[in-house]
Amino acid sequence: MDFRKALAQGSVLLLDGAMGTMLQAQGMPAGIAPERFCYDNPSLVAAIHTQYIEAGASIITTCTFGANPYKLDPSLDVAAYSTKMACVAKEAAAKADHPVFVAGNLGPSGQFITPLGTVEPEALIDAYKEQVRALLRGHVDVFLIETQFDLAEARALVIAVRSLTDLPVLVSMTFEDGVSLTGSTPEIFCATMENLGVDVIGTNCSAGPDQMRSVLVRMRTATHLPLLVEPNAGIPSLVNGETVFPLDAETFAAKTASFVDMGVSIVGGCCGTTPAFIRALHNALPQRRVSSMSFARANVVRLTSRSKLVSIGAGQRFCLIGERINPTGKKQLTKELQEGSLTCALAYGLEECEQGADVLDVNVGAPLVDESRLLPRLIASLVGRVDVPLSLDSSNSSALAKALPYCPGSALLNSISGEGDRLEQVAPLCVRYGAPCILLPLEGKHLPVLAKERIAIVESLLLRLEAQGVPPSMVLVDILALTVSANQESAMECLKVLAWCQAHGLATTLGLSNISFGLPARELLNGTFLCMAAGAGLSSAIANPMAGRIREALAAIALLQNHDPNASSFISAYATWKPNAPEAVQERHSSVSQSLTDAVILGDSDHVVDFVEEELAKGKDPFALVQDILIPAITEVGAKYERKEYFLPQLLRSAETMQKAFAHVRPLLEKRKEGAEQPVIVLATVEGDIHDIGKNIVALMLSNYGFTVIDLGKDVCAKTIVDCAERSHAKIIGLSALMTTTMVKMQETIALLAERKLPIKVMIGGACVTQSYADAIGADAYCADAVAAVRAAKALLG
Repeated sequence: MDFRKALAQGSVLLLDGAMGTMLQAQGMPAGIAPERFCYDNPSLVAAIHTQYIEAGASIITTCTFGANPYKLDPSLDVAAYSTKMACVAKEAAAKADHPVFVAGNLGPSGQFITPLGTVEPEALIDAYKEQVRALLRGHVDVFLIETQFDLAEARALVIAVRSLTDLPVLVSMTFEDGVSLTGSTPEIFCATMENLGVDVIGTNCSAGPDQMRSVLVRMRTATHLPLLVEPNAGIPSLVNGETVFPLDAETFAAKTASFVDMGVSIVGGCCGTTPAFIRALHNALPQRRVSSMSFARANVVRLTSRSKLVSIGAGQRFCLIGERINPTGKKQLTKELQEGSLTCALAYGLEECEQGADVLDVNVGAPLVDESRLLPRLIASLVGRVDVPLSLDSSNSSALAKALPYCPGSALLNSISGEGDRLEQVAPLCVRYGAPCILLPLEGKHLPVLAKERIAIVESLLLRLEAQGVPPSMVLVDILALTVSANQESAMECLKVLAWCQAHGLATTLGLSNISFGLPARELLNGTFLCMAAGAGLSSAIANPMAGRIREALAAIALLQNHDPNASSFISAYATWKPNAPEAVQERHSSVSQSLTDAVILGDSDHVVDFVEEELAKGKDPFALVQDILIPAITEVGAKYERKEYFLPQLLRSAETMQKAFAHVRPLLEKRKEGAEQPVIVLATVEGDIHDIGKNIVALMLSNYGFTVIDLGKDVCAKTIVDCAERSHAKIIGLSALMTTTMVKMQETIALLAERKLPIKVMIGGACVTQSYADAIGADAYCADAVAAVRAAKALLG
């Protein structure tokens, strides 16, 4: 049976359930790495696969979720382990009495890609290639990338798989309250994965089926691709020392089977589910077929960052692509780029975002600049500072190839044309990195002045792009604005090209400022032509968002095209507007630091030390600086995080900025305090658990609040934790666990503290941990996230 054919025919495919739950039931000792246990007991793993197959599963997953180079037990070899587990699954599938696909399972690395973390994107891709090659040697049928919490890593894993095979790829992300850990919505996730060409998109592990329903509804409206869902058997709790999930098999099955009516093609179970759950789900499916709703959509180009989705095309809000990060005609920017400085470019980007740019066009093409080195640096820096998608503008395909891995979502490539071998060089980058492109109607040395010439080139290039795997939904046609000072027909020829694109459902753009080159009152001409083109259906424009007339025109266009509900944005910006008065500037939250408080809240680590020095030079007492400025600023960041105005990237950036400021002022504080000690907190991920992202973030936040943090790392036994806490006179121990198989180790630490009669408070957290679990084991506090950990630590110390 062919996997893609089965999906296309509307078949409902049944995934297996939890492996960890079954391993525990089969006697896996608490605290041991599951991969170590599986490697030593392959027949037991085979038996679990067989149980799921006999329950009706048509897809079983290899026991390789944590078998990547970043997580796998160091005593095991990634390649040997992954191949062995694939072979075990294939052998079980071969004995089945019905067709069974084996999915090579790829889980998260536990790392963050730079600039959010320290792992370079290509290094992560290469690391996963090792696991992918090994699974291919074991002859897996499909790849299942699941439990992803960061868009950038999910994208990197797809790239790793796609670079080695054309087997079907299924990708599943975990959401909580409608967003991933790093701030991506289901719509952003779907758009990015669809641009990458994956086969199935889904969600797993966040909670039970009831909590997943709203995410699936949003996914179904955001993508035409088949959907996958793997709910937990509810949120676990501790009962008599055992982890218990609240849903029984029949209840789970009834709720999960109903997703098929919403157009979900693949259903299965995650944490807490067993063969009994899959059998019940199998029994609930025969009367159901995948909804036959039509998923056809217009050729809308979708660009993404971690936290923003920009849709360009018919029916969408007009898109402004900021043009200022371009050295042409900018002496200061050119000089800095030649020196390797990014200060001016970053400032331009922040200012453009402040003035409403939806996308930033980024060009470093100045004389004496090595674009292959500088463009990736600038993209990585921008990703850490702005939340809008980026457009990479370079004639150097090598520079584009090196910069694209740093984009966490779907960037725009500016541009592809028929000149030389440009299309053949850039189109593969579009496919590999899921990056839509601007199509420039140029071919050979002739400049197409007439609309019919441009249209002929566009038609030809679209066919060539489709042959390379780039569909029209990933193409933004540049209608090629030429200056009216040389040919006054230029503007009308643009509109003719625009009309043709409209008729063929193509999204469009143009370099707006070209139309007025060589003429006076350029802003007047640009603004007027922008209105003409937008009224004729133009989707986007590359322009200067700092220009007042452009902003005014865009505000009016948004209102007149019914993209400004209740005219609220227009009224807010122009309530006091008067004819011939100085230009009205829409009030926006500034993204450029003006003070030390701003620097912390905005995560401006480049300038925070300057602001600290400025405050000290004014005579600000170091203690007052920390208490009156730094602590309130990071507290506001925490409040924004809790209100979901900020997500993990902003929280980390602000915390690191705070840390940099605190480090600069710390010598003055220590001198004044004469070495007075700060409260000590010992942090650790419990024995058997190798996940430490959450714990690392907690450590960073606690250190910003003046605590002395001793981070013991991951996979730490209770004795080591308690010994360290006793030796260092710690006031608090913080314990983290991600897995239901290891959370029981938290209780051992609390028991050992009681045995030694140590008055040390314990706070716990992690994806599987709940308040009820904390209460059950006698922890002093439950912390849902890093901000809650700071609040808990302060409360525990009175």
